[in-house]
Amino acid sequence: MIGYGFMGAAHSVGWRQAPRMFDLPRGVEMTVVVGRNADAVASAAAKWGWAESATDWREVIARDDIDIVDIVTPGDSHAEIAIAALEAGKHVLCEKPLANTVAEAEAMVQAAERARAAGLRAMVGFTYRRVPAVTLLRDMIAEGAVGAIRQVRAAYRQDWLLDPEMPLAWRLQKEHAGSGALGDIGAHIIDMTQFVTGLGVERVSGVIDTIVKERPLPGDGSLGLSRGTGTAEKGAVTVDDVAIFTGRLAGGALASFEATRFATGRKNALTIEVSGDRGALAFDLEDLNSLRFYDRTAPEGRQGFTRILVTEPQHPYVSAWWPAGHMLGYEHGFSHQVVDLVRAIDAGTDSPPSFEEGLAVQRVLDAVERSSAADAAWTSVALPVAAH
Repeated sequence: MIGYGFMGAAHSVGWRQAPRMFDLPRGVEMTVVVGRNADAVASAAAKWGWAESATDWREVIARDDIDIVDIVTPGDSHAEIAIAALEAGKHVLCEKPLANTVAEAEAMVQAAERARAAGLRAMVGFTYRRVPAVTLLRDMIAEGAVGAIRQVRAAYRQDWLLDPEMPLAWRLQKEHAGSGALGDIGAHIIDMTQFVTGLGVERVSGVIDTIVKERPLPGDGSLGLSRGTGTAEKGAVTVDDVAIFTGRLAGGALASFEATRFATGRKNALTIEVSGDRGALAFDLEDLNSLRFYDRTAPEGRQGFTRILVTEPQHPYVSAWWPAGHMLGYEHGFSHQVVDLVRAIDAGTDSPPSFEEGLAVQRVLDAVERSSAADAAWTSVALPVAAH
């Protein structure tokens, strides 16, 4: 695993738990975690159960005892590491968003296509797909539970940037993160919409905005920016804080999207509701073990949203865990991600989401930025980057 921040912890839980709770066709060894700070990455290795630590990812991907490279670094290094790992003969799992630009994502897809011919697999980490209730939502839509899709409403709202005195971090710098709320959490709701409906986003109209445009520089020099002796030194925030946009889906349905880090009181509120001519389905990450289902075909006196508790052994992934009614949490999706990847590698098949699906999301992100720059004009997702 290359990287060891917040996502490093989550991925480590997945790698550690999956072989213990699921019957996997191959064993999994957490061999080495890589980071630039030798002391910090050694501490992470000891805490999370990696056998060793290292500081040079290039040396690690060249090792014969490494089969899978898991990338949890900031977006500016995804393309370089993923392409090098695939060319070194490794399977690759890469965190979302796939890259910082469409061009980088296209290069990653090309590398994955070349590697596929050699039996190598590449997956992008849209982990919310593997929350059992979200997978069930997708399955129910595919079975016709809501009928023809008319409208989708998706939002991901947080408030962790409300304080203007929160120091500048890499997530707030375009050269490292690519984009702000749009790419970080907006990518999730774009992918979830396309995943559960099976419909691509074809055009968008929207705006992005940076609410706090400068923030105090961190005192540890972690961003490579100098600060004076005073306490008022600030650096520019070069990504968006909020993105609000509408999308036209294949087939004509409209979708609304909101991604924000300034939704006061919302800590990690991801919601999606799909409305069709036969019914509706709704999911809320803050109640992640359930779905809400409205069956329009039921007798009028029996209609209303009902709660489906997604903890039965018949539900996706659940049979490997606890008895019915015993809840799963945020971390379980990362175990399910490992399960699907290891099984796919063993079977010689691809496990979605593929790099191609990651590129599809990247193209939507790019179109939203172009739409915002053109005063929210409707913008085709298919336009190449060169048309900027």
